[in-house]
Amino acid sequence: MIKRYTFLIYIMLFTQFVSCVQKKDLAKHEESKIENITKINGVSFVSSSDSVKQKNIEPLLSINANYAAIMPFGFIKNVEHPELIYSSERQWFGETIIGVEQYVNTLQKNGIKVMIKPQIWVWRGEFTGGIKMNSEEDWLSLESSYKNFILDYARLAERKDVEIFCIGTELENFIIHRPDYWRELVTEVRVVYSGKLTYAANWDEYKRVPFWDVLDYIGVDAYFPVSNSQTPTIAEIKSGFEKWQIELKALSEEKGKKILFTEYGYRSVDYSGKEPWKSDRSMNSVNLQAQSNLLEGLYQSIWDENWFAGGFLWKWFIAHDKVGGNNDSQFTPQNKSAETVVKKYYSK
Repeated sequence: MIKRYTFLIYIMLFTQFVSCVQKKDLAKHEESKIENITKINGVSFVSSSDSVKQKNIEPLLSINANYAAIMPFGFIKNVEHPELIYSSERQWFGETIIGVEQYVNTLQKNGIKVMIKPQIWVWRGEFTGGIKMNSEEDWLSLESSYKNFILDYARLAERKDVEIFCIGTELENFIIHRPDYWRELVTEVRVVYSGKLTYAANWDEYKRVPFWDVLDYIGVDAYFPVSNSQTPTIAEIKSGFEKWQIELKALSEEKGKKILFTEYGYRSVDYSGKEPWKSDRSMNSVNLQAQSNLLEGLYQSIWDENWFAGGFLWKWFIAHDKVGGNNDSQFTPQNKSAETVVKKYYSK
């Protein structure tokens, strides 16, 4: 009798266990289906010297953004210098580990998901893709310094249940000369972080990145040239985007990964579709219509593609009421006609 009673209890517990597992599997399946149809309608949320307040989040909610990229910076003296300095007292609050955590907390309380995207800033604004050491000793020093930088923020991302983590931004020479290091770095990041991983490749670099197979998204900083016109029409922009669509789709299918625009955007200046990566302040002829048309053309071209995960608009400042506007020639769409375009597509 006792054996039979024990057996019955065992059967009941086993049945409950199987039921729980099935429910979890079903929940994961449903979550996966939602992920497949929900675009990442994100902004690149620029760090500030101050903490984030609720009033700083309201403008994001008003355009229906569902993601924000937080971008803490590490600094090096020049493209040949191996030491990376980060989360220091001399940096802005939003660029430190404590500040990033406060930003994440505030965004998450408002239902906005997060990508943490640590980046290198080279003093005097030299392009990060040119970082290249002159000796094996310096390479090893840079690798150690960069790994500490990335793993510290990966641990924070895990602690805060951050959805996406970006392991680097526009570091082509670093990758070309040290490809094995990057695969090892991904392995180490996965030990401490369980979310989705990507790398932010420059628009002319992404096809040469050798480790997409170990990441979850193909990340592209999407400053593709699409028009030589002063104020391009939407039809012209869509035509200019066709070549890039074909290439992006082909790589997505080859690697079995969705494309994520880790950055995308255009300045509100004349000829802003010609070389969209340029932030040269000599380009100062304000053209709000060009920016609006370029964003409209991009959204119409690519946003509904099922191989496309979404993207992070470059860029969005915290002090919404003090930035952008009709006289601003820079990337932000804030307080310009382009903001209406973003809202229209982020509200779909």
